[in-house]
Parts: sequence; structure tokens; C-alpha cells
Amino acid sequence: MTTATLDRPTVAPVDAAQTIGKVSIIVSKGSLEGIYPGLIMANGARMEGIDANVFFTFFGMDAIVKQHHDRIKVATVGNPGLHIATWLGGVPGMSAFVTRMMQKEMDKLDIPPIPEFIEMIADSGAGIYACKASVDMFKLKREDFVEHVTDIITVGDFYGLAAGGHIIFT
Repeated sequence: MTTATLDRPTVAPVDAAQTIGKVSIIVSKGSLEGIYPGLIMANGARMEGIDANVFFTFFGMDAIVKQHHDRIKVATVGNPGLHIATWLGGVPGMSAFVTRMMQKEMDKLDIPPIPEFIEMIADSGAGIYACKASVDMFKLKREDFVEHVTDIITVGDFYGLAAGGHIIFT
């Protein structure tokens, strides 16, 4: 019996700062696994000298709403990445348990909690924006948001900020 091997082309390292000048990231999910990818990408962009904007919409805004930003949990029901039965994800306390386990692993990797991560990203010069339509829909006000929110903007404003860059939807 023979096994096939894949020949992988050699790829030279690319200087991301030379190939990408700006990135705008949309965060729409309000779970731990929905928010962190956008934050990690925004932070990585800033570390590479790439301009970054993060646009929070729908439930993703929980990451920047004072009342919720420090209580984000892993979505356990119907989350195929957890490799557990859907019914098990609905057991009371399961979301809190899985969230604690994930936070322990993130602590080992020195990944900051969401409020601290938002602050780091804002301090690095990235724009942090809330979606006006979602703000209106959830009847939120400017004072409901953490201080690091740059502005509450429309989708059209977001496209203006994103012009000439890449848009990533997480």
C-alpha cells in the first residue's frame, strides 16, 4: 500500500505592512469565540503597523457595552467546535464551565480578558466603533459604552473608514 504525499510550495515570508495598509474588522457575535478572533486580528494588525478599525454590531456590541463586556461566555449550545452534544451544551452551568476552561487556557497564552484587550487595541491607535443601527435597535446610549469607543457610526460611515483597505467579517 502506498500513501500519497502532497508537495507544498515554498512560500517566502511576506511583510504584511507592505501588502496591507488598512484593515476593518466587523464583530457581530456576542460570544467569547465570536469576539476574540476580531480582537486578535485587530491587535495583530496594529502590531504589524497596519491601520485597524473594529466595528461592533448586533450582539458583538456586548464586548464594548459596560454592562456586558466583562461577562462574555462561550456559546455551548449548537457549537460544533466544542465536540459535545447540543443537549449537553444546554445543561445549566455548562457555558460558565466551558468559559472558565477557555479563560484558563487563554491565561496560559497571556491573552488578556476582553475589557483589557479592547483598551490595548484602542491605545495602539485602532478605531473602536459601534453600529448606529444596532445601538438604536437595542436602545443604547453613548454612556452605555466603554470609554474606548471612538464613535457610534452608520454602515456608510464604516465603509468610508474602510475605503482602500480590507474588510474582515468575524
